[in-house]
Amino acid sequence: MNAGHERIAAAFAASGKHAALMPYLMGGFPDLATSRRIGEACIAAGADVLELGVPFSDPLADGPVIHAAGTAALAAGCTLTGVLEVGRALAETVPVVLMCYASLVLARGEWTFAELLGRTGISGLIVPDMPLEESDAVFAACEEHGVALVPLVAPTTTEERMARIGARARGFVYAVSVVGITGERATFSDRVAPILARARAHSTVPVAVGFGISTGEHAAQAAASGAQGVIVGTRLVRAAGEATDPPGAVRELVGDLSAALARPNQ
Repeated sequence: MNAGHERIAAAFAASGKHAALMPYLMGGFPDLATSRRIGEACIAAGADVLELGVPFSDPLADGPVIHAAGTAALAAGCTLTGVLEVGRALAETVPVVLMCYASLVLARGEWTFAELLGRTGISGLIVPDMPLEESDAVFAACEEHGVALVPLVAPTTTEERMARIGARARGFVYAVSVVGITGERATFSDRVAPILARARAHSTVPVAVGFGISTGEHAAQAAASGAQGVIVGTRLVRAAGEATDPPGAVRELVGDLSAALARPNQ
């Protein structure tokens, strides 16, 4: 078990909630300094783990809100180095899981990239466009440098593939609640409970659910459906883009989500 894996596991175990809360923020949006303050606001409001996005020109898994945030961050000159400095600061308090696309990893080389994350204090890595069959080198590099490579599963993932993914999962399994891209949904999908049950049956790490969760009610429904972690992104990124005080707006929303997941004795 590597250091990042252990830190993420400890955060899930110590959350005290029905499910650990993992807000997503886009590094460099609306600027680097403010994105760090948004992350700090998430932590103050009850985040157990943070997912930190790296802006990218062709984000295949991102819906329009997160895509626009990444585009704005790139236009403002945001770089991977800048995002990692935000991650370094936030990782002093909670585990940080970096979300980026495969070309950013491959451009630097798997070993160099994983070493950079390990030195920065990043606990985990999500690469949504890297399938299991093409991830051996990244997995080995992450293992060597103490970074948990977090896999994704979807409602369409077969049982055989779910077993192979679960056997090699580190940190947690990211269960995608719907087929499609990120974004807010009006209702919580009734397809979540079955995929959570299947993922939990094939893995020894926690299973967190994301894509489409935007309210406290959704978060509570996710936990009731068997999620051990709840990931919220688009709603928070939209709030950051619309508010005159982005950290304050995000802190209020994360506080509501945390309250929805709280156990009665909290």
